[in-house]
Amino acid sequence: MANISEHTLPNSTGVCLLDCTTAFNNLTDREKLYAHYISQASWYGNLIVLVQTSPESPGIFLLLQKVFRSQPISELERLATELGLTNEEFEAFQVYAAGFYSNMGNYKSFGDTKFIPNLPKEKFESLVLDCVGGKSDPEGMRVLWNAVSDRMYSLADRQRELALGEKGTTTYFSSNCNVHDAEIASEFMTAKDLSPYNTRLFKKTGGPVEYEVRLASSETSNGEVAGCAAGLLGTHQFTPKDGSGPVTFHVTRGDYSKLMALMCQNLEKAKASVANETEAQMLDEYIVSFTSGSIPAHKNGSRFWIRNKGPVVETYIGFIESYRDPSGVRGEFEGFVAVVNKEMSAKFGDLVDNAEHLLALLPWPAAYEKDKFLRPDFTSLDVLTFGSSGIPAGINIPNYDDIRQNEGFKNVSLGNVLTAGYKDTKITFLADSDKELYTKLKVASFEVQVGLHELLGHGSGKLFIMDGNGKFNFDIDTVKHAETGEKISSWYNPGETWDSKFTSLASPYEECRAECVGIYLCLSTDALRIFGHDDEDGDDIVYVNWLNMVRAGLLALEFYSPEKQQWRQAHMNARFVILRVLLEAGDGLVKIDKIMGEDGNPDIVITLERSKIIPVGKPAIGNFLRKLQVYKTTADVAGGRKMFEYYSDVHDAGEPHFLSLREIVLARKQQRKMFVQHNTVLQEDGSIALKSYEQTPAGLIQSLVDRFPTTEVDPILEELWKKDKSHFE
Repeated sequence: MANISEHTLPNSTGVCLLDCTTAFNNLTDREKLYAHYISQASWYGNLIVLVQTSPESPGIFLLLQKVFRSQPISELERLATELGLTNEEFEAFQVYAAGFYSNMGNYKSFGDTKFIPNLPKEKFESLVLDCVGGKSDPEGMRVLWNAVSDRMYSLADRQRELALGEKGTTTYFSSNCNVHDAEIASEFMTAKDLSPYNTRLFKKTGGPVEYEVRLASSETSNGEVAGCAAGLLGTHQFTPKDGSGPVTFHVTRGDYSKLMALMCQNLEKAKASVANETEAQMLDEYIVSFTSGSIPAHKNGSRFWIRNKGPVVETYIGFIESYRDPSGVRGEFEGFVAVVNKEMSAKFGDLVDNAEHLLALLPWPAAYEKDKFLRPDFTSLDVLTFGSSGIPAGINIPNYDDIRQNEGFKNVSLGNVLTAGYKDTKITFLADSDKELYTKLKVASFEVQVGLHELLGHGSGKLFIMDGNGKFNFDIDTVKHAETGEKISSWYNPGETWDSKFTSLASPYEECRAECVGIYLCLSTDALRIFGHDDEDGDDIVYVNWLNMVRAGLLALEFYSPEKQQWRQAHMNARFVILRVLLEAGDGLVKIDKIMGEDGNPDIVITLERSKIIPVGKPAIGNFLRKLQVYKTTADVAGGRKMFEYYSDVHDAGEPHFLSLREIVLARKQQRKMFVQHNTVLQEDGSIALKSYEQTPAGLIQSLVDRFPTTEVDPILEELWKKDKSHFE
């Protein structure tokens, strides 16, 4: 039986404005135009996330837009009172809508659990049907409500979480797909050198086994996909290595075609305001990619993006992060536009200048580090637009292994996200003696962690690769396995990538590696000085950073599903693993105590022995981090999985018993804040204005109404929704 409180958003859920006013006002008119059109492309692309999240999300979006476009929220509130809704119920109605818009679907972007309205279904229905939108089109609104209401409120076992097969819901695969189908598809796509990033997989029901691999593109016809082998589109016979028999694959394109076309139209408009030729070439390649379905073209666009050093307006767009694909290889759409914060970017520039020195401090042999550090652009940005299911505090992209290993990458710290979203209103599970210092330095310490995590975490480490000619990128005769001392016996073969080898393990494993790098290297006084922390406050920054990681490991228990024995969020899985490593280090480094809270209910106090961070914590994290890197470098999936799953195990983790702690964590959890973002508006005189909103659910809702003020996208989403429906029944 589902715990309803885990699947509703409390009325107290906070809303923060991602304020970019000062940064935007400092842009030139040309830069504002560029930012506007990339933002428009990102917002149209953001609608793709609805289709990627759940079968009902596009329909719920259409329903909410019909409601809120029809009349102001103040009038809806009066109507709600007339219909018998209490103030709390109308607030719950707004919070659900704001949460849906914030996550671009009815599953939390951080944790992948479904959330439902926290008011009776019949009251939600009355408001929908009696609003101006319902009265003006009673039949259409009734049909729409009937189509989404059951799934909107359902907490059936398979609908509570995003997962593959019987474990949950996903729209990256048809509902009749399971892990075996995902593995066969991965094997097929590797054989065809076809990247899964912009694909979805649908399995035919009944008869011989047939799959459709559908590429995202505006083009729907057969033809060639730029940069891919001739004849890729069409029908292929394939025999998996497991001997399960021949299957048929149909490779098609045209997924989200009309949304992809709207993205391309706005990217074309943005070209008129680029700052340089590199940006123009970048946009050209993105347009080719989004038109034809070509990941090679997107990779080319990413190469130009890397070369575009220090732009005032930074942006990236495409199918990027694979956290929400249950098999860990397909990318969720993401598009962002942000403006450089020059003061903070100077600190990150200093970090890049010192990267080789700091990389040498990491606990693995030099042979396991890249032959040459590819100096990236590392900037602090204030977000203007971020179209996806959630907004991170930092990014290291592109995620293409070959580019990251051989050509470079960029690091981005999103400053206004960090300052707006990472200030705790109430500190749980810490001793009173820690709370003041933690409150004072959490943001400053997290700033250090994000910088080290992104640049030297995700940006470090070599992959041992054999190319198509049998040539290795390391000396196989002299380089030894750093754990066993034996000759290297495993590596990445042609066509294999980190994601394709480690699949669903790849994201939590890599986030854990980057988090470990952050807490390990923050012990360096050189790293601390780069961020402006001298000996006087450096020790406090280290302590709060480690304390924050330990506390995060405890908070992570919210994101574990005991019934299905699986983690729902990569970063939180990673932080729990780190907590277990530190507990295993022993010697009193970390302690978790159950106590009785001031409110008379069970509580927890987690303590970190400050004096033992260096003598006990550092070697424990160093040893673990080295193993993480060795397994990753050598493509040792079996070794990496065995170790990582051991530390991920909540059920058999010894004392304290984490399942009992989880109940306390859930009882005292605080809801993650929602972000309301600006809109850019094209004026009659051709200039761009910035529109801001209140930091309330109503303000967030209004921002979405203003983002899509007409019904232009409604028939596009409805067509996508109906086209996919049969695959998810």
